Amino acid sequence: MPLYEHVFLARQDASAQQVEELTTQMTGIVEQLGGKVVKTENWGIRSLTYRMNKNRKAHFVLLNIDGPSAAISEIERQERISEDVIRYLSVRVDEHEEGPSAMMRKADRDRDRDDRGGGGFRGDREGGFRGDREGGFRGDRGPRRGRDEAADAAAEG
Repeated sequence: MPLYEHVFLARQDASAQQVEELTTQMTGIVEQLGGKVVKTENWGIRSLTYRMNKNRKAHFVLLNIDGPSAAISEIERQERISEDVIRYLSVRVDEHEEGPSAMMRKADRDRDRDDRGGGGFRGDREGGFRGDREGGFRGDRGPRRGRDEAADAAAEG
């Protein structure tokens, strides 16, 4: 049977339980039509690049499906009907990716970076802020003069 990767985006207002129910519903449709869902990944709530149907964020879910094209057609039909699904995309692939998807590997990498304490703000550097230099912010250029003082100094000199 052909292999598919199917991703759908659910509204940010939907609870995790509602998204899980949607995923279970889609899995049931595939199994009724003679296919099987090999892998399911919930990528969580992520920001969208642009607003879709007044949503700035969405729940992302990936399904790796081994089933007939009729199953994919039915899933997409059900998702068009559902008000909770913002967008969906199905892609036929030659083989399914083993292990976690690229999105899950990225989430693990980000989590590891946060655990190591990476980041911070520039004031964490040794030596302090620029204001700690001798001479203050103006350096060795001397005191700042207003326009009138500069004009008077030029007239005198």
